[in-house]
Amino acid sequence: MDIKEILSKVDHTLLSQSATWDEIKAICDDGIKYGCASVCIPASYVKQAVEYVQGKLPICTVIGFPNGYSTTAAKCFEANDAVKNGAEEIDMVINIGALKDKKYDFLLEEIKAVKEACEGKLLKVIIETCLLTDEEKVKMCEIVSASGADYIKTSTGFSTGGATREDVKIFAENVAPHLKIKAAGGIASLEDAEDFIKLGASRLGTSRIVKIIKNEEAQGY
Repeated sequence: MDIKEILSKVDHTLLSQSATWDEIKAICDDGIKYGCASVCIPASYVKQAVEYVQGKLPICTVIGFPNGYSTTAAKCFEANDAVKNGAEEIDMVINIGALKDKKYDFLLEEIKAVKEACEGKLLKVIIETCLLTDEEKVKMCEIVSASGADYIKTSTGFSTGGATREDVKIFAENVAPHLKIKAAGGIASLEDAEDFIKLGASRLGTSRIVKIIKNEEAQGY
């Protein structure tokens, strides 16, 4: 698979608690240079980053992150605030406890409310697959498909595991045709990236793919 094609699907990500503005600028520079789909960064940096990239790269941020148990009102405020600051894409975390309690109507209505708060911008719904049964994953495919969201996403990268090939396969087999798939967390190699894309992911949340390419360039490959 062509490396440019892989990079075009990468949400180049930096969400560590200690992320500095210099580090955010650096991943923005890399995101532009390597033709990434977006950079995914903390909400507190969105406005600065939007001004910094000057329209050369979409800015993505996360809400209800990483635990998902904020109230719906708080998630909607976070999403709308991010959009007003210039975010083009929003990645939200579901209320995982509500899923365990089988509060399916609540989950659907919460995603719908956040989607409305996004004012037409892309919404990706993180379901944290490492904490779910296969039955719960399938149910979330149904709910997210009905919600008006644009993507279903595997993981925050902050829990007990990241994307797996098995989870992306479950997504591909159970989401509605219009719903896209984002694999995130633990994508450590070009082989991983290719596999996830072939299985049906059209976005990859990772910081490592750009680092691999930069290292190859430094070595003259």
